[in-house]
Amino acid sequence: MIMVRGFAGESALVDDDLGLALAPALTPTGLVPVPSFFHGFATRPQVLARGLVTLADITATRYFRPAPTNVRDPVLTAQGDRLRAECFSACNGVYARLDLLGDGFDAGEIGYGTTNVDITLATRQALTQVARDQLLHLDVGFEGLKVSSTDQTSHERPVQMPARWVPALGNAAAMHAGLVARVHLDATAARSFVAGLPSATGRSKSGWVTPTRTGAQISPRPSADAVHIEGLHRLSALKRLLTAIGGIWFHGPADGSPGAALVTVELPTARLVLGLTPETYRGYSGEGALLPALAGATVTEDADLVSVVLAFEPVIDVPRLAGSTGLTERRVADALAVLAASGRVGWDAHDQAWFHRELPADADRVDKDNPRLVAARKLVAEGAVEPWTGEPDVWAIRSGDTTYRVRLDPADDQTAMCTCTWYLRHGGGRGVCKHALAVQLTTQNQAEV
Repeated sequence: MIMVRGFAGESALVDDDLGLALAPALTPTGLVPVPSFFHGFATRPQVLARGLVTLADITATRYFRPAPTNVRDPVLTAQGDRLRAECFSACNGVYARLDLLGDGFDAGEIGYGTTNVDITLATRQALTQVARDQLLHLDVGFEGLKVSSTDQTSHERPVQMPARWVPALGNAAAMHAGLVARVHLDATAARSFVAGLPSATGRSKSGWVTPTRTGAQISPRPSADAVHIEGLHRLSALKRLLTAIGGIWFHGPADGSPGAALVTVELPTARLVLGLTPETYRGYSGEGALLPALAGATVTEDADLVSVVLAFEPVIDVPRLAGSTGLTERRVADALAVLAASGRVGWDAHDQAWFHRELPADADRVDKDNPRLVAARKLVAEGAVEPWTGEPDVWAIRSGDTTYRVRLDPADDQTAMCTCTWYLRHGGGRGVCKHALAVQLTTQNQAEV
């Protein structure tokens, strides 16, 4: 566990004000020790309250081997036209993000910045009691996330952000960026689907969400436009928002194969996004989805250049960044992957674009979270990578007493097959192995000469 930034004070719920302590904010103008993100009234108070409680439910739940946990601290980002609150389940296999859109607030202005908040049991209970027609005031600033309602008294303390959330944010972004919308349910069908989901602690069930005339059904076999959901119980938190759901989009791999999945729930003035790893036992922090991009020869310098021109955009314009930095769009995309590895950008499937969030920079973060990349660099430094005699696009990598073969895809230099145990066990499903990364580094170094 690591503290992202030091908290300026404690959270408190006194009389009618529910307050959560926030850390100093990183904004387009620098670090603001007394941040002010937003002050205003919620136009849909119950959606706001239940959305935050849903995040608290998810981050406190282990969907794989359930066990008690006390983690309830979503990351909050203000981007001028919306607020985003993000978290992971305690098992790290579910990503959740609540996008609170501008029309969900009245008589207020959304600022810029990123911080983390504390949603404890007392907060959860207070938000659960917010009525549909109750006046609800939101104040995000130095004194915390203050939600003003009635008849509540509680006192809360700051919490720490789990260290593994940083690589998890990056892997989630990379995995979600490759998904496409395949199934849509209208309000009636969506509510029926959510109502039939198993409980979070119920028996794990998986299947293909398959569109029908009246909505969708769970099928054991794939079909056109179906999306595979591994562990339907991981969607159970949606039941809290059942009456507010206006529709659901299911996103899956473009080729229709099983893999990571993304579920976007349409709400009045908001969206709730749930991302699921391909297997219930797998967590986002260990996926290695960014490794091919991180191995680029110039990505570190490119990332530094791109980070200078980011300004909390809710939708990052890659062509504009290419024009501003003088880089190609491919190099900008790889630079964004490096920033994603530090938690500084995320992916929005609805907008089909990256968005900027700001977390404290850590020059050693990429190496700490990606030991396969470190091992690949060591292999290159030791001269362990050589072309395989007589076969184009095949390389020999000496690792210990064994020589492995890596075959590159001529059409994509970031796709490779290897004879090592890692590749035989995982294929390309959990990122490339250290041997393929070593070949990638070698070919890029040769191209620069």
